[in-house]
Amino acid sequence: MNAGSASFWMEPAYPIEPIENDPRWNALVARDREADGTFYYSVKSTGVYCRPSCGARLPNPKNVGFHATREDAERAGFRPCKRCKPGEPSLEQRYAATVADVCRAIEASESMPNLTALAKRAGLSHHHFHRVFKGVTGLTPREYGAAHRASRVRDELRKSSTVTEAIYEAGFNSSGRFYASTDQMLGMTPTDYRAGGRNKEIHFAVGECSLGSILVATTAKGVCAILLGDEPETLVRDLQDRFPRATLVGGDEAFERIVAKVVGFVEAPALGLDLPLDVRGTAFQERVWRALREIPPGSTASYSEIAARIGSPNRARAVARACASNPLAVAIPCHRVVRQDGALSGYRWGVERKRALLTREGAA
Repeated sequence: MNAGSASFWMEPAYPIEPIENDPRWNALVARDREADGTFYYSVKSTGVYCRPSCGARLPNPKNVGFHATREDAERAGFRPCKRCKPGEPSLEQRYAATVADVCRAIEASESMPNLTALAKRAGLSHHHFHRVFKGVTGLTPREYGAAHRASRVRDELRKSSTVTEAIYEAGFNSSGRFYASTDQMLGMTPTDYRAGGRNKEIHFAVGECSLGSILVATTAKGVCAILLGDEPETLVRDLQDRFPRATLVGGDEAFERIVAKVVGFVEAPALGLDLPLDVRGTAFQERVWRALREIPPGSTASYSEIAARIGSPNRARAVARACASNPLAVAIPCHRVVRQDGALSGYRWGVERKRALLTREGAA
């Protein structure tokens, strides 16, 4: 062919991979909202591009192209879909921003705002707001406010010179309201909390399981620690560091039965643990830990997936830190959280123990 002659299409030397084999096509078919922002797809027959979750009729795969960014799609000559509006924040992103604003308002308020005032701030109806808030945070507005107030109380008790000063710095308008809720927030008197658990009895026992040594500790409220390790002495020191002035009481025969139940749970996590838990953390930690307990046995989730579930899609690293702070091995199943590619990541009690737990649940 002469250099100036018209070009013509040639059969490629290798087969073209069907678009249905691209995992992005599966996300498009599923209208996966978690894929929004990771890519966009265009449709040649309509000349538009959409986000993966677009509710428009499923296009013919022969007309579909994928783009990493909106700019790429527009440079290719496609215009934004008027239905899913890919150039604007998604509904989930708008809800997340709205809930984040409400959370800041709750944190800044001296007393818990009522639900009507919060819904008005969000621009949503009373019931819709309550549903959206819980969907984003995993907590009701009142539960979020209580968790934040508890976190402030713990911080103020550690740094304030007196209990009274801590009460008012934490936002309580009266000491009566504060003392009415100290057991739920602290599990002990505020004076004892400031003293590192002084006058507080924590019953504990160390046993052995197939994963090594195990320490189980309880307060009057419930199980407060399940620790795994190689050396019993190290586990006891860990408990002492958490409550340096608490009275640690060795378990009696009745307590040994609790330990046996926990050991049985570690050996067969899918059976569940029907013991009350004494779980206290920051508002963010409690949201993460609650999401972890919703992961069913035999399943896993990535740190970014957990971050998305609690309405903080950009805080995967903070989720990892919350997992590392978990004091209740297996009961709060941080072993079910893996990296985005499915590979095992760090685990407070060792990656091999994480692998063993997942294997028992059929997830590895």
